[in-house]
Amino acid sequence: MARISVLFFFLSLLLLATAGVSSGAPTKRVGIYELRRGEFSVKVTNWGATITSVVLPDSKGKVADIALGYDGIRPYTNDTTNFGALVGRVANRIANARFTLNGRTYHLLPNDGNNTLHGGPKGFGRVIWTVKDKVDGEYPYITLYYRSVDGEQGFPGDLDVYVTYKIDDDFVLSVIMHAVPLTKPTPINLAQHTYWNLGGHESGSILEDRIKIFASHITPVNDQLIPTGEIRSVSGTPFDFREPAKIGSKIGRVPGGYDINYVLSSPADVQGVRKVAVVEDGRGSGRVLELWANQPGVQFYTGNFLKHERGKNGHYYKIHDGLCLETQGFPDSVNHPKFPNQIYSPGQVYKHFMQFKFSFK
Repeated sequence: MARISVLFFFLSLLLLATAGVSSGAPTKRVGIYELRRGEFSVKVTNWGATITSVVLPDSKGKVADIALGYDGIRPYTNDTTNFGALVGRVANRIANARFTLNGRTYHLLPNDGNNTLHGGPKGFGRVIWTVKDKVDGEYPYITLYYRSVDGEQGFPGDLDVYVTYKIDDDFVLSVIMHAVPLTKPTPINLAQHTYWNLGGHESGSILEDRIKIFASHITPVNDQLIPTGEIRSVSGTPFDFREPAKIGSKIGRVPGGYDINYVLSSPADVQGVRKVAVVEDGRGSGRVLELWANQPGVQFYTGNFLKHERGKNGHYYKIHDGLCLETQGFPDSVNHPKFPNQIYSPGQVYKHFMQFKFSFK
């Protein structure tokens, strides 16, 4: 039922762009805002449109925060992990920090060796967003807005960006992103970068978790994690999670751990929404995460670069202490014409819908 409302919600967001807000004046004051429905709590800050916590019970009623992150806002301003952030203008990597569009080469700001990662050194996860609307009640939500200007991090054209975090039902979190180019054609590829640990953010490695990914192919990468342009079958490889398996059962065959884009292959509904992945906690909580989205790919990342990162309650996160499922367009699509298009022109609207459904076994 929640997925049926996607079109309505996108239309509502477009109205917000011109109509203002219904529950108070917009504000850029940086704060942490809570959405709550019963025992389900989601906290968001408008610094980077970041999810800072997701709290829910386990199968025995014990409550835990299952999102990695920090205490307070200040650590997020110096964060290099992208904990919970909304990343863009173009998520993932762009090779050599450049691309050509309509005969012009755009030079971006590199922040991952010679490449651009998640929009550059000051991408959308490192700016202050405006709180456009926050509504409590049975289906609480918050809508955040950011105006990205022409030339920001090297990208062309002014761009209006919106994200809404909404509790759609008991233990159901929807993330609704849309972006409107105003002046020039531009690439757009937003992603939500929460690190999940279904046992609780302090519970250690996710390698015992079981995962199923609804994809039969990946976009393989070179040693800089840049796609080669090939679309390769997962059959017979450690990337094959078409049937549920422990993450740790195959990770030893993947140098460094999983950090790869999967080409989603499950059937989509009339709005393009398809089942992406299912994760089951392997440490006895009984929590299950089910992800749906309308994008062609998902980046499966196993926290390979977490190196003794001080987080909430003074806990130190180590390698593989969280996993990310970032639905997206394909990485470096701007340099691979055969990949799904990410170029949007004025008059077009980029739309990205995700839904996280939590349950208990």
